[in-house]
Amino acid sequence: MRRYLLKRLLYLVPVMLGVSIITFGLVSLVPGDPAEIIMQSGGTEVTREAVEAMREELGLNDPVYIRYLHWLNDVLHLDLGESYRTGRPVAEEIFCRFPATLELSLAAVLFMLLVALPSGILAALHRHAFVDHISRIWALFGASVPGFWLGLLLIYYFSVRLGVFPVMGRGGVKHLVLPAVTLGFGMAAVYARLLRASMLEVLGQDYIKVARARGVKEKLIIGRHAFKNALLPVVTALGMGLGHLLGGAVIVETVFAWPGVGRLLVDAIFNRDYPVIQGYALTMAVVFVFINLLVDISYFYLDPRIRPGRGNNIFRS
Repeated sequence: MRRYLLKRLLYLVPVMLGVSIITFGLVSLVPGDPAEIIMQSGGTEVTREAVEAMREELGLNDPVYIRYLHWLNDVLHLDLGESYRTGRPVAEEIFCRFPATLELSLAAVLFMLLVALPSGILAALHRHAFVDHISRIWALFGASVPGFWLGLLLIYYFSVRLGVFPVMGRGGVKHLVLPAVTLGFGMAAVYARLLRASMLEVLGQDYIKVARARGVKEKLIIGRHAFKNALLPVVTALGMGLGHLLGGAVIVETVFAWPGVGRLLVDAIFNRDYPVIQGYALTMAVVFVFINLLVDISYFYLDPRIRPGRGNNIFRS
């Protein structure tokens, strides 16, 4: 296990290096002069001489690879630069907003699990029955509905018409309900069908038939053997989904005026705040990579076949 973890951590080095090159390269190709943007945001008179002086001060006249090496050196010292718009350190801007996005993402995952797990299990246990048909229709609807449209619909009925939940902003639990449901609704539909398919596959395995033939109680078969083994593909997708939520809650945060990193990114794009865009992309990449590492580690506990000394052991490779 320790050897496997060390190897995976070493794999992260070239991955993160590639991410840093892509992040810096793409943002460098965006049209617009950062020096001019800084001067305009600061209210300074924009003249050719002043812009040239600012470009020289920021090192923008250096070749791209020199600028990349300087930026990479700063990143390795946890310095993501300063925002052109606010003048604050980018790392501080991101980490001030990150708890809000994390809170929203975890609430969406909680909603997803509360809905998807019972729906998937019931659909598998009652295959082709009424429950299964409802689950299929709901999955199709949930995967098709755009998040911004669902969010506006929820705001109209539950905030404007009924006045049950706040329209926007971050506060107590009530502020969290509508954006979490909006963000988790589509995921719940997809994961319910994924769990159903995985449960059906596991329930058709020989060891389940043997357990039933030996008279093991059905609740024990479902809860201890089938459900646990059926979780492997769900956990894999959940890891990818959580990373996607953390980095992709941009639309929902904008609709509900949620003060997370997604909204920070939108503001940075509109203001051409390149250091914030670069810092956001790099931070989300790091989060995504480490979530996938945690998913791989969770296999160790969920599937006995991959533990050392048991069958096909991936930790030996």
